[in-house]
Amino acid sequence: MPLNFNKAEFVRSAGEPKDFLRDGLPQFAFAGRSNVGKSSVINRLVGRKNLAYVGASPGKTTHINYFLIDQKAYLVDLPGYGYAKVSRSEKERWARLMETYFQREADAITTGVLIVDIRHKPTANDLVMHDWFRQTGCPEIVVANKLDKLKKSQVEPALELIRETLELTEEDIQAAEAAARDYYAGTVFTVEGMEYLPRGSHPFAEGECNFTVTVRKDGAAQEDRLIQLDRTETGWTVVNEGY
Repeated sequence: MPLNFNKAEFVRSAGEPKDFLRDGLPQFAFAGRSNVGKSSVINRLVGRKNLAYVGASPGKTTHINYFLIDQKAYLVDLPGYGYAKVSRSEKERWARLMETYFQREADAITTGVLIVDIRHKPTANDLVMHDWFRQTGCPEIVVANKLDKLKKSQVEPALELIRETLELTEEDIQAAEAAARDYYAGTVFTVEGMEYLPRGSHPFAEGECNFTVTVRKDGAAQEDRLIQLDRTETGWTVVNEGY
């Protein structure tokens, strides 16, 4: 489904189940612990600084927030979990809201996006969220955020720990790649006059995606190429080619 990520708008904030959106459009549900950088990931994805709230203190997303993309799909920002400095009653409210969303809206979730901190082993709450996504039966994409905080030599061991902790199989990884392919299907990335049409893709880090692409210029396909694109405020830039 082609999506123009520049056409993004906030639609609704649901603090109670009666406010959930059910209009038949696909929903991509984003989940993660409260200081994992979930809002930043959403903002980078759509190339905006403040579409989703970004604050110095975690735990600011207390409702389920819906963002409409290109009038065709929703990015659903779920409340961050695991933040200690809120009242017990507020934690319980968040938990009830999340549980109800997954119980009532399971058939509306097209893809689950679980954001984890690459620097740390996934938490018990991450495992619960991972299990909830699996129970819905929807494809799940696991995004390892805060990659810039690690040395290059630390990246692969950290990713392997995430795969082991979440018990991700090769089948899971292939399913995530397929979900990402569908997510970006039909999207045309224009970089310095060259058009990149993704044929296969998977999220790599905050704001970055790896693509196998068909490079096209002046409407004519030129070659297939493996590249890494970075989503910035002004558009897409090529980070690496043929890596």
